[in-house]
Amino acid sequence: MDTQHIVNGLITYLELIFLLTFHEFAHAWMAWKRGDDTARLQGRLSLNPVVHIDPIGTVLLPLFQIFGPSSITRYVIGWAKPVPFNPAHLRNRRTDETLIAMAGPAMNLLLAVALMALARVALIFNSGDAFEVFFDTAQLSLLLAFFNLIPIPPLDGSHVMRHAVGMSYETYANLSRFGFIIIIVVINIPIVWTVLNSFINGASSILLFCFRFPT
Repeated sequence: MDTQHIVNGLITYLELIFLLTFHEFAHAWMAWKRGDDTARLQGRLSLNPVVHIDPIGTVLLPLFQIFGPSSITRYVIGWAKPVPFNPAHLRNRRTDETLIAMAGPAMNLLLAVALMALARVALIFNSGDAFEVFFDTAQLSLLLAFFNLIPIPPLDGSHVMRHAVGMSYETYANLSRFGFIIIIVVINIPIVWTVLNSFINGASSILLFCFRFPT
Protein backbone atom coordinates (compact mmCIF):
# COMPACT_ATOMS: atom_id res chain seq x y z
CA MET A 1 0.00 0.00 0.00
CA ASP A 2 1.66 3.20 -1.16
CA THR A 3 1.72 6.53 0.65
CA GLN A 4 -0.66 8.23 -1.79
CA HIS A 5 -3.28 5.51 -1.26
CA ILE A 6 -3.03 5.98 2.50
CA VAL A 7 -3.37 9.77 2.20
CA ASN A 8 -6.35 9.50 -0.15
CA GLY A 9 -7.95 6.93 2.11
CA LEU A 10 -7.58 9.12 5.18
CA ILE A 11 -9.07 12.09 3.32
CA THR A 12 -12.04 9.98 2.27
CA TYR A 13 -12.49 8.75 5.84
CA LEU A 14 -12.44 12.30 7.22
CA GLU A 15 -15.01 13.31 4.59
CA LEU A 16 -17.24 10.45 5.76
CA ILE A 17 -16.89 11.44 9.43
CA PHE A 18 -17.79 15.04 8.55
CA LEU A 19 -20.92 13.97 6.65
CA LEU A 20 -22.07 11.45 9.26
CA THR A 21 -21.67 14.03 12.03
CA PHE A 22 -23.95 16.52 10.27
CA HIS A 23 -26.37 13.70 9.40
CA GLU A 24 -26.83 12.68 13.04
CA PHE A 25 -26.89 16.29 14.23
CA ALA A 26 -29.84 16.84 11.87
CA HIS A 27 -31.74 13.93 13.44
CA ALA A 28 -31.11 15.28 16.94
CA TRP A 29 -32.03 18.83 15.96
CA MET A 30 -35.30 17.75 14.36
CA ALA A 31 -36.23 15.61 17.37
CA TRP A 32 -35.58 18.59 19.64
CA LYS A 33 -37.66 20.87 17.43
CA ARG A 34 -40.53 18.36 17.44
CA GLY A 35 -40.68 18.34 21.22
CA ASP A 36 -38.28 15.61 22.38
CA ASP A 37 -35.01 16.54 24.07
CA THR A 38 -33.73 12.99 24.68
CA ALA A 39 -30.89 13.35 22.16
CA ARG A 40 -29.97 16.80 23.48
CA LEU A 41 -29.79 15.55 27.07
CA GLN A 42 -27.53 12.69 25.92
CA GLY A 43 -25.17 15.11 24.20
CA ARG A 44 -26.16 14.14 20.68
CA LEU A 45 -27.27 17.63 19.61
CA SER A 46 -23.66 18.28 18.75
CA LEU A 47 -21.25 18.61 15.83
CA ASN A 48 -18.60 16.76 17.83
CA PRO A 49 -18.05 13.57 15.77
CA VAL A 50 -16.95 11.56 18.80
CA VAL A 51 -20.47 11.44 20.27
CA HIS A 52 -21.88 9.95 17.06
CA ILE A 53 -19.34 7.17 16.41
CA ASP A 54 -20.65 3.65 15.89
CA PRO A 55 -17.89 0.99 16.16
CA ILE A 56 -19.08 -0.93 13.10
CA GLY A 57 -20.62 1.70 10.83
CA THR A 58 -18.22 4.55 11.57
CA VAL A 59 -14.97 2.67 12.16
CA LEU A 60 -14.67 -0.97 11.09
CA LEU A 61 -16.68 -1.06 7.85
CA PRO A 62 -15.44 2.22 6.31
CA LEU A 63 -11.79 1.55 7.19
CA PHE A 64 -12.05 -1.98 5.78
CA GLN A 65 -13.51 -0.61 2.57
CA ILE A 66 -10.72 1.95 2.28
CA PHE A 67 -7.71 -0.06 3.44
CA GLY A 68 -8.90 -3.66 3.12
CA PRO A 69 -7.33 -6.22 0.76
CA SER A 70 -10.02 -5.64 -1.83
CA SER A 71 -12.62 -2.98 -2.53
CA ILE A 72 -16.22 -3.95 -1.81
CA THR A 73 -17.57 -1.11 -3.91
CA ARG A 74 -16.25 1.97 -5.65
CA TYR A 75 -17.86 3.98 -2.85
CA VAL A 76 -17.24 4.08 0.87
CA ILE A 77 -20.35 3.84 3.03
CA GLY A 78 -21.01 3.90 6.72
CA TRP A 79 -23.37 4.98 9.42
CA ALA A 80 -23.17 6.54 12.87
CA LYS A 81 -24.77 5.69 16.19
CA PRO A 82 -28.56 6.09 15.88
CA VAL A 83 -29.97 9.19 17.58
CA PRO A 84 -32.38 8.24 20.39
CA PHE A 85 -35.79 9.82 20.79
CA ASN A 86 -38.85 9.22 22.95
CA PRO A 87 -42.03 8.93 20.82
CA ALA A 88 -44.14 9.86 23.86
CA HIS A 89 -42.70 13.38 23.75
CA LEU A 90 -43.60 14.04 20.13
CA ARG A 91 -46.55 16.24 19.21
CA ASN A 92 -47.70 14.09 16.28
CA ARG A 93 -45.99 10.72 16.51
CA ARG A 94 -46.44 9.51 12.93
CA THR A 95 -45.51 12.80 11.25
CA ASP A 96 -42.75 13.73 13.68
CA GLU A 97 -41.02 10.34 13.51
CA THR A 98 -41.00 10.61 9.72
CA LEU A 99 -39.55 14.13 9.90
CA ILE A 100 -36.85 12.99 12.32
CA ALA A 101 -35.94 10.06 10.07
CA MET A 102 -35.81 12.20 6.93
CA ALA A 103 -33.77 14.98 8.53
CA GLY A 104 -30.54 13.03 8.09
CA PRO A 105 -30.85 12.36 4.34
CA ALA A 106 -32.15 15.90 3.85
CA MET A 107 -29.03 17.26 5.56
CA ASN A 108 -26.86 15.19 3.23
CA LEU A 109 -28.68 16.58 0.21
CA LEU A 110 -28.18 20.13 1.48
CA LEU A 111 -24.50 19.45 2.10
CA ALA A 112 -24.17 18.05 -1.43
CA VAL A 113 -25.60 21.29 -2.83
CA ALA A 114 -23.23 23.41 -0.72
CA LEU A 115 -20.23 21.26 -1.60
CA MET A 116 -21.04 21.42 -5.32
CA ALA A 117 -21.20 25.21 -5.03
CA LEU A 118 -17.76 25.20 -3.38
CA ALA A 119 -16.45 22.90 -6.11
CA ARG A 120 -17.66 25.38 -8.71
CA VAL A 121 -15.87 28.20 -6.89
CA ALA A 122 -12.71 26.07 -6.79
CA LEU A 123 -12.92 25.70 -10.56
CA ILE A 124 -13.25 29.45 -11.00
CA PHE A 125 -10.01 29.92 -9.07
CA ASN A 126 -8.34 27.01 -10.90
CA SER A 127 -7.82 25.04 -7.69
CA GLY A 128 -7.87 21.46 -8.88
CA ASP A 129 -7.14 19.90 -5.49
CA ALA A 130 -9.93 21.83 -3.75
CA PHE A 131 -12.32 20.97 -6.56
CA GLU A 132 -11.56 17.28 -6.20
CA VAL A 133 -12.13 17.31 -2.43
CA PHE A 134 -15.40 19.26 -2.63
CA PHE A 135 -16.73 17.26 -5.58
CA ASP A 136 -15.84 13.87 -4.09
CA THR A 137 -17.37 14.84 -0.74
CA ALA A 138 -20.55 15.97 -2.52
CA GLN A 139 -20.75 12.58 -4.27
CA LEU A 140 -20.26 10.81 -0.96
CA SER A 141 -22.96 12.96 0.63
CA LEU A 142 -25.39 12.00 -2.13
CA LEU A 143 -24.53 8.35 -1.55
CA LEU A 144 -25.28 8.67 2.17
CA ALA A 145 -28.57 10.42 1.44
CA PHE A 146 -29.85 7.69 -0.88
CA PHE A 147 -28.24 4.79 0.97
CA ASN A 148 -30.00 5.81 4.18
CA LEU A 149 -33.36 5.68 2.40
CA ILE A 150 -33.05 1.90 2.02
CA PRO A 151 -35.84 0.44 4.23
CA ILE A 152 -33.62 -1.74 6.41
CA PRO A 153 -33.25 -1.04 10.15
CA PRO A 154 -31.60 1.05 11.45
CA LEU A 155 -31.38 3.06 8.21
CA ASP A 156 -33.70 6.07 7.98
CA GLY A 157 -35.88 4.62 5.26
CA SER A 158 -36.92 1.81 7.60
CA HIS A 159 -38.74 4.28 9.87
CA VAL A 160 -40.75 5.59 6.93
CA MET A 161 -41.45 2.00 5.84
CA ARG A 162 -42.59 1.06 9.34
CA HIS A 163 -45.29 3.72 9.33
CA ALA A 164 -46.26 2.96 5.74
CA VAL A 165 -46.99 -0.70 6.50
CA GLY A 166 -48.25 -0.16 10.06
CA MET A 167 -45.46 -2.20 11.67
CA SER A 168 -45.48 -2.32 15.46
CA TYR A 169 -42.55 -1.09 17.55
CA GLU A 170 -42.01 -4.63 18.84
CA THR A 171 -41.77 -6.13 15.34
CA TYR A 172 -39.46 -3.32 14.23
CA ALA A 173 -37.22 -3.85 17.26
CA ASN A 174 -36.98 -7.58 16.54
CA LEU A 175 -36.13 -6.89 12.90
CA SER A 176 -33.52 -4.34 13.95
CA ARG A 177 -31.54 -7.05 15.73
CA PHE A 178 -30.57 -8.44 12.33
CA GLY A 179 -30.36 -5.08 10.54
CA PHE A 180 -26.59 -4.80 10.38
CA ILE A 181 -26.25 -8.32 8.98
CA ILE A 182 -28.86 -7.60 6.33
CA ILE A 183 -27.11 -4.36 5.38
CA ILE A 184 -23.77 -6.14 4.93
CA VAL A 185 -25.49 -8.65 2.62
CA VAL A 186 -27.38 -5.97 0.69
CA ILE A 187 -24.32 -3.84 -0.10
CA ASN A 188 -22.82 -6.83 -1.87
CA ILE A 189 -25.77 -7.19 -4.26
CA PRO A 190 -24.88 -5.59 -7.63
CA ILE A 191 -28.43 -4.45 -8.46
CA VAL A 192 -28.50 -2.39 -5.26
CA TRP A 193 -25.49 -0.39 -6.48
CA THR A 194 -26.99 -0.07 -9.93
CA VAL A 195 -30.04 1.62 -8.42
CA LEU A 196 -28.02 3.76 -6.00
CA ASN A 197 -25.69 4.86 -8.78
CA SER A 198 -28.64 5.89 -10.93
CA PHE A 199 -29.92 8.17 -8.16
CA ILE A 200 -26.45 9.54 -7.37
CA ASN A 201 -25.61 10.21 -11.01
CA GLY A 202 -29.02 11.77 -11.63
CA ALA A 203 -28.76 14.11 -8.64
CA SER A 204 -25.16 14.94 -9.52
CA SER A 205 -26.11 15.79 -13.10
CA ILE A 206 -28.83 18.14 -11.87
CA LEU A 207 -26.36 19.94 -9.59
CA LEU A 208 -23.74 20.17 -12.33
CA PHE A 209 -26.35 21.77 -14.57
CA CYS A 210 -27.64 24.15 -11.89
CA PHE A 211 -24.16 25.42 -11.04
CA ARG A 212 -23.23 25.62 -14.74
CA PHE A 213 -20.19 23.40 -14.58
CA PRO A 214 -18.25 23.37 -17.86
CA THR A 215 -18.88 20.28 -19.99
